[in-house]
Amino acid sequence: MPNTNFPTHDSLTDEARAAKDQAMGQVAGAREAVSDMARTAADTIESGRTAAADRLKDAASVVRERSAELPGGERVRDLANAAADRLTTTADYMRTHNLNRMASDVEAVVKNNPGPALLVAAAFGFLLGRAMTRD
Repeated sequence: MPNTNFPTHDSLTDEARAAKDQAMGQVAGAREAVSDMARTAADTIESGRTAAADRLKDAASVVRERSAELPGGERVRDLANAAADRLTTTADYMRTHNLNRMASDVEAVVKNNPGPALLVAAAFGFLLGRAMTRD
């Protein structure tokens, strides 16, 4: 009399297929969730891009308006106006370039200047770490 307590080869194969299908469904669901989160983050950044450009342009206007009041003479006024010009240029850049274009521009700068990019990243990380540990 054969032992019927052990599963057959076909039933094991069917269970393995079912487990595989279930795992593939969960992976697909996770991919979709990550994709949705990335899309939401990109949309949030994209909508904040214009607002940030407006703030930069406003800051440039304030710097220009108050540059005459700065102590230090003409040299300081020239530096303040140059900073205002940079802020305006940055605001214009942010308005005319989408997130993907800005990311590819940053990537190109990093590839062409790895040493300075590493220093900037280290400084940013240091400042971020300091900001997060202050109570």
